[in-house]
Amino acid sequence: MFSTAAHLRSLSRVAVAAAVAGLTSTTTTPRSYGTTCTPYHLHPIKQATPGFSHFSVASMRSGKHHTASMPTESSPELHKYGQYLLSCLPKFIQQISVYKDELTLYVAPNAVLPVMTFLRDHTNAQFKQVQDVCGVDYPTKDHRFEVVYHLLSLRFNSRIRVKTYAAENTAVPSITPMFPGANWHEREAYDMYGIFFTGHPDLRRILTDYGFEGHPLRKDFPLTGYVEPLEMAQSFRNFDYSSAWEQVYVLLSFCSQLAVVGPN
Repeated sequence: MFSTAAHLRSLSRVAVAAAVAGLTSTTTTPRSYGTTCTPYHLHPIKQATPGFSHFSVASMRSGKHHTASMPTESSPELHKYGQYLLSCLPKFIQQISVYKDELTLYVAPNAVLPVMTFLRDHTNAQFKQVQDVCGVDYPTKDHRFEVVYHLLSLRFNSRIRVKTYAAENTAVPSITPMFPGANWHEREAYDMYGIFFTGHPDLRRILTDYGFEGHPLRKDFPLTGYVEPLEMAQSFRNFDYSSAWEQVYVLLSFCSQLAVVGPN
């Protein structure tokens, strides 16, 4: 039995090594992964946000990736994987970038759900955990807010970053129905920045008090904050201190006193 288990572990290591070699091979094409590369045919991206230039299939085939950073000695696999994701989702991924061994995908708000679904369910992705959802404020931009998602793949021990954008009067689809762990992260982004997430089951403030005005992490929020008058007055309330165990406490107290004093 021990030899059989060792043989199975050896075969497992060989399979994993072959899979990694296939992902990092320069001759591997997207078709060789055994799955359809464009499973989503929703609404294509029509307009990119300022600063997010759109990748085209023609430019990808010609090798002219002007918006992606140049590969380094430690990140060629990330560039290959990013180009693979781009070939799978050309209608939804606007831009890819690799900086210090970190892969980032730039998508439009209407592409958040299909991209997240692909990254969660695809065999070569398996990003099933959301580590963080945060916001960034750029007041001078038309779309002043940047929503950043950090995903983790336990199967491949890798991380990926997805970025989208929003304005003060626009919303971003909520990923809470897909990733329940993003619930409080999106509530925090709403509380601190005022970013709206459509489809969130309970979008309300989570850090500030009830009736708080403003969003503290916006660049235009005053550093001194807003001073609110403190109201100490409270209307009369009739507190009910009765307890179902009160008679039991009295009986136990009487018994303890009786035991100390004695029957006399």
